[in-house]
Amino acid sequence: MQNYNFFWIFARKNVILQAKCQKKMGIELLDYIESHISAEPEALRRITHDTHVNVLNPHMLSGHLQGRFLAMMSRMIGPKRILELGTFTGYSALCMAEGLAEDGVLVTIEHNDELEETIRANLSLSPLGRKVELRIGDAKQVVPTLEGAFDMVFIDADKREYCEYLDLVFDKVRAGGWIIADNTLWDGHVADAKYDRDKQTLGLRAFNDKVHDDNRLENVILPIRDGLSIIRKK
Repeated sequence: MQNYNFFWIFARKNVILQAKCQKKMGIELLDYIESHISAEPEALRRITHDTHVNVLNPHMLSGHLQGRFLAMMSRMIGPKRILELGTFTGYSALCMAEGLAEDGVLVTIEHNDELEETIRANLSLSPLGRKVELRIGDAKQVVPTLEGAFDMVFIDADKREYCEYLDLVFDKVRAGGWIIADNTLWDGHVADAKYDRDKQTLGLRAFNDKVHDDNRLENVILPIRDGLSIIRKK
């Protein structure tokens, strides 16, 4: 038992040290990764540029690495119907549309009506935009009106409402379907006691607990960007 405890402590310290080193070299490591993964399509590069120039909080855009991951997941799943909660400027919608079936559709919901013109203009930059249906409104009101099952759902809206979003979409995801939730590590705040009163952190902690405790789901949290939860409905 003593040897086991020593090994566990040593392994734990090694993981923490690696995390600190990765954070220190984060920019260099990200540059390396992005130079060794598939390139962004031209339309996405333009959306990235225009979002950073013209839109508040451009950090909310998925970006190159996460965007390629979402595109890869969509290609692996081969969905006919995708639902997205939180469009922002349309980057992630076009990424996921890359894996849609030929006759597939992606329904994306954005609460901020001031972004509608920007979103529609961005979607028009790619032929995949014709597969995307934009709905402006509160997801909690829009989702119950949607008919049919979805193969894949991407949640990237109000972090305080993630638990409610999960309940809303659960019955709309087919058995064996997938839910991807963004920001579930929240810059590490979910594991930091200093943020015990932060409502967004509390919302994400509650969501992570809810997913973990639901035996109808299986999941993994990946430390990509700000944390991505990959959830499969059994």
